[in-house]
Amino acid sequence: MARTETTDDPVATGKASHHDLAGLEAGLDALETVPAQRAPLRQVLVQKVLPPLTAVALVLVVWQFLVWAEVADEGSLPAPGAVWDSVQNLWLQGSLFEIVWTSVSRGLLGFLLALAIGTPLGLLVARVTFVRSALGPILSGLQSLPSVAWVPPAVIWLGLNNQMMYAVILLGAVPSIANGLVSGVDQVPPLFLRAGRTLGATGLRGTWHIVMPAALPGYVAGLKQGWAFSWRSLMAAEIIASSPDLGLGLGQLLENGRNNSDMPGVFLAILLILVVGIAIDLLIFSPLERAVLRGRGLLASS
Repeated sequence: MARTETTDDPVATGKASHHDLAGLEAGLDALETVPAQRAPLRQVLVQKVLPPLTAVALVLVVWQFLVWAEVADEGSLPAPGAVWDSVQNLWLQGSLFEIVWTSVSRGLLGFLLALAIGTPLGLLVARVTFVRSALGPILSGLQSLPSVAWVPPAVIWLGLNNQMMYAVILLGAVPSIANGLVSGVDQVPPLFLRAGRTLGATGLRGTWHIVMPAALPGYVAGLKQGWAFSWRSLMAAEIIASSPDLGLGLGQLLENGRNNSDMPGVFLAILLILVVGIAIDLLIFSPLERAVLRGRGLLASS
């Protein structure tokens, strides 16, 4: 007579269930895993290099067409060739790199100072209820205040020097970085915090190992916005507070072009400001953002 064997051993049953669950999780992980493969060079060129080059070429064509159509006189709308001549003149004078580096070095140093101040400030506002009630509305108000409004009082307080430039950058960038971190902390699942407390990650240890890693997406977004505010604040300060003692930066180059009615110089300064802002984003913040998203499985590796 056939006999069906069964077991009433709870330990054996638990082990079997554990193995089945582990196998199911492994299968789901395998389905969700995207194999990391380096994209072919041709695909990179077509998808990432060709579109922006095409857009730039289209802008130049439209620009030149407007010049040929004489929609404005040459004093108001210079030809692309005239702007290129201004680039060549600065290059031959040996001052092009110096002008760009004057502004870039100020912007990066000011941003690093804002990062050092905005990060602990954001954590304090996010984690302490009383501080959030007191400083949260102030930070939001400062973020909406145009950076150019800080230039006159900064000049009066500090004079025409680099300290004034950095003060304007800090007042423009710190609120953005702090608010970005507050937003990231607010989006941390409470389960993470409870699990961290259970494992003994409390206080500074919990902040470093639980809160900051979980808040990285919002924090990185705040950093990108903080850099944008840093760069805009610096340009406003350089345009308004021009002085030979400050050196010649991109903002001063733009203001000198306006004072001299040199429209090719004005367009050149605008393009350089735009190029530097885009380059910093592409070289620093976009790779950082992709790395954070990829580490959380939100972006396929390529």
